[in-house]
Amino acid sequence: MTDFGAVAGADQLHVSTHPLVREKLTRLRDETTPPKIFRELVAEIATLLLYEATADLPTDEREVRTPLAAYKGARLKDKVGLIPVLRAGIGMVEAALELMPEAQVWHIGLFRDERTLRPISYYNKLPSSATVQVCLVLDPMLATGGSATETVDILKKWVAERIKFLGLIAAPEGVERMRKEFADVPLYLAALDSHLNEIGYIVPGLGDAGDRQFAT
Repeated sequence: MTDFGAVAGADQLHVSTHPLVREKLTRLRDETTPPKIFRELVAEIATLLLYEATADLPTDEREVRTPLAAYKGARLKDKVGLIPVLRAGIGMVEAALELMPEAQVWHIGLFRDERTLRPISYYNKLPSSATVQVCLVLDPMLATGGSATETVDILKKWVAERIKFLGLIAAPEGVERMRKEFADVPLYLAALDSHLNEIGYIVPGLGDAGDRQFAT
């Protein structure tokens, strides 16, 4: 991961340059990639991003016994919550649970009004107060930033202590909006693309991540 210095709040912006991420992302973008392979690539890229995004999680000492002796190791100190933004974020959840099987999963449903490009909330089953210390927002695309900022705002009101955003592809417009509204939320991305087109899609992007995952 390297910091992308051309956007405001670059200290909180992490854009991967890892060869595996770049190779998998190229296959993900390809319009001929079938849904099954597309879903697999989403999960694989999410796994690589999660390694970086969780590198600073605090740990407690944990002692276990190996077949030969006692060993003082570590276990995660904080509880982690996974917040996939429906529906495209679903494809990133299984990868996260493979790494953190004890993580809690809370879904937030948002869809974009294609006329106004504003997010519309239709599903939110968060408890009345935060049950985790670290929230990882999972959403493949950060386009206008509407869904991301709405989700983070919901989590802030939920009094989440730490929030991080993980996405596959972002547009500068979405990153800039996140930085202006929530400068304390780190962004972990596989790519930062050129711009948004006139209907709010990322260019070159990959199209609609939800449609391509679920063949709709």
